[in-house]
Amino acid sequence: MNIFDELAWRGLINQTSDDVGLRAHLATPGRVMYCGFDPTARSLHIGNMVPLLALMRFAKTGHKPLALLGGATGLIGDPSGKDKERQLNTIEIVHAQAERIKAQVLKLFADNDAEVGVVNNYDWTRSLTAIDLLRDVGKHFTINYMLAKDSVKGRINREESGISYTEFSYMILQAYDFHYLRETKNCTLQIGGGDQFGNITAGLELIRRKTGKDAFALTFPLITTASGAKFGKSEKGAIYLDPEITSPYAFYQYWVNADDRDVVNFLKYFTFLPKEDIDALAVEVAERPHLRQAQRTLAATMTDMVHGSLETAKVMSASEFLFGKGELDKVDVKTLKAALETAPGKTYASRTALPDLVTLLVELGLCSSKGQARKDLAAGAITVNTNKVADSYDFPDQDFLGGELLLVRKGKKNYGVVTLG
Repeated sequence: MNIFDELAWRGLINQTSDDVGLRAHLATPGRVMYCGFDPTARSLHIGNMVPLLALMRFAKTGHKPLALLGGATGLIGDPSGKDKERQLNTIEIVHAQAERIKAQVLKLFADNDAEVGVVNNYDWTRSLTAIDLLRDVGKHFTINYMLAKDSVKGRINREESGISYTEFSYMILQAYDFHYLRETKNCTLQIGGGDQFGNITAGLELIRRKTGKDAFALTFPLITTASGAKFGKSEKGAIYLDPEITSPYAFYQYWVNADDRDVVNFLKYFTFLPKEDIDALAVEVAERPHLRQAQRTLAATMTDMVHGSLETAKVMSASEFLFGKGELDKVDVKTLKAALETAPGKTYASRTALPDLVTLLVELGLCSSKGQARKDLAAGAITVNTNKVADSYDFPDQDFLGGELLLVRKGKKNYGVVTLG
């Protein structure tokens, strides 16, 4: 199947500069295409997975993708999709974040048996003088053309913020990137989110005016959820690929909690599952939604892809235990801590610093009073790890998982976490 058709059935084509021409162009293997990632944070997030996986799809069908790090454009700020100016980071922060993102991209592709080239636009932009940029690039853009772009129009009429000349100029820097890669890497396609179409077509305009060569643009739809929530956001904020920012457990839970109305589209956007498998999972959603087979497939596939099969196994073991279907001795302590990070918890310097169990139940908020705690204990409603306990329980060393963690539970789902250290 032509990669263009693959993207189309998955619903991943929003706009192109030329549907027929691009499809024909991609029929020949070895085409070079790129997507840019500005290092505005220390990690990529799941919203970046659509273009990253698109680059991977191109690689797996014989093309040559490039991931462009915005070491230069990240110092300027893209106005696309923003209603006010970005806060500019220092060059040291931008370059450090670019290196972290480079490592993430290379690892993601290597772990999934795909190849990608990584370039940084700072390498060819830093030597440009203001005169060079104005004469060799700016001369090819009229103010009228730039003002007509949505990324500028959305800001130009905002009296309280407007748009600075710095962000107004972002478009021509991105256009220069495309031109540079067309000349040096024979790169003929730029891809990006739907809000990037104006910037990408500015690159086509610069290539046409300066060289007369062909090039193409392709954008993906901006993802929205059926519930109206912003895609990629949880109660704690964005879902990042870096496990030190978003734990693999939280990453898995984001996908497993996908709305039934969204999950089939997410399977198309974010996995390499073939159409027949996705169609079968769509039937599961329609006929047996309570089993959440589609969500569990999506969550396992995505966690496997980003964090690896070992982390996925740890996450699933912790999840099964917390829902009463798994065994505690199979659960990784670090993963369990991440899974219970929103549960009430108390940290004590050592085991000797612990209060008695009745007091602890009150301090954890599992019981409203000591009297209620004693009643719950007498009724057998309190469990430590997996064992029911009485008020004489004295916290033996062997009960602390990994020597540091103790799970206290009231009923089936009310957890408290005791940590030593």
